[in-house]
Amino acid sequence: MRFNKYLGCCSIRFLFFFLTFLFFCSCVKLQSEKDKYFTSIQIKGSDTIVNLIQELSEEFSRQHPSLNISVTGGGSGTGFVSLINGTCNIAMSSRKIEEKEVILAKNRNIELDGFKIGLDGIVVIVNKNNSVDKLTLEQLRDIFVAKITNWKEVGGEDREIVILSRESNSGTHIFFKEHVLGCDDENRENEFATQSLIMPSSQAICNEVFQNPNALGYVGIGFVNDRIKAVSVAINVNSEYVYPTLENVMNYTYPILRPLYLYTNGNPHNVVKMFIDYVLSEAGQKVVLKASFVPIKR
Repeated sequence: MRFNKYLGCCSIRFLFFFLTFLFFCSCVKLQSEKDKYFTSIQIKGSDTIVNLIQELSEEFSRQHPSLNISVTGGGSGTGFVSLINGTCNIAMSSRKIEEKEVILAKNRNIELDGFKIGLDGIVVIVNKNNSVDKLTLEQLRDIFVAKITNWKEVGGEDREIVILSRESNSGTHIFFKEHVLGCDDENRENEFATQSLIMPSSQAICNEVFQNPNALGYVGIGFVNDRIKAVSVAINVNSEYVYPTLENVMNYTYPILRPLYLYTNGNPHNVVKMFIDYVLSEAGQKVVLKASFVPIKR
């Protein structure tokens, strides 16, 4: 009798442990399936769009709370190096990838894939107390290469111009140098003046212009605020001066504009693809517009 009772207790215990084991296995399987899609994304690169991508990642994370997204700046060049080295999943860039970066990637059997996510106008900014409010592309070139060194030469007061620029790994720096100064690998004549103050970020340029009445710099349109003054730009003296607004960037009348990109290592998969798809969706493009950039889908 006691033996049968003992067997009954053992059977119950065995059944309990067996069911517990099955439940544990099913939980592990569900968790592994969940982790397959909801893990983490590392995004690095352009300071121009770091705030935009941070806002997009926060909106996306609200829909997928198990996903952790880390967004850091450092410049477009930093983003490409990180992507090629495998220390990030997505590179943010305010310029197209350069040939040397394509070659570096191919040497490591990596084929980078780019996605245009919006448009940006590069805005020339001055201190609010500066009387100069319009410049031609030629005047801008001559200022940044130090052919023009005093504000009185472009209609301002008799004060020395303080040139602000981004560091060389910045996509904004490279774009401005190529498309405004006309300096590239084939033409090295119009480099930024050696006396230019190199700033670590677009926000740093805005801060310096705010406190320095002689300063002039360039930033993405999303950084412009009422603490500084944006300058209208004309292609030449016979052209209309165009103020940098979203509408003027959107209709391509503002002369200094560029596309913005996200790059991945090959075709994106799983959470990376989900994030890219979200950025390019109607909801994501509304965030692009809200952040003062021009959506490509509207």
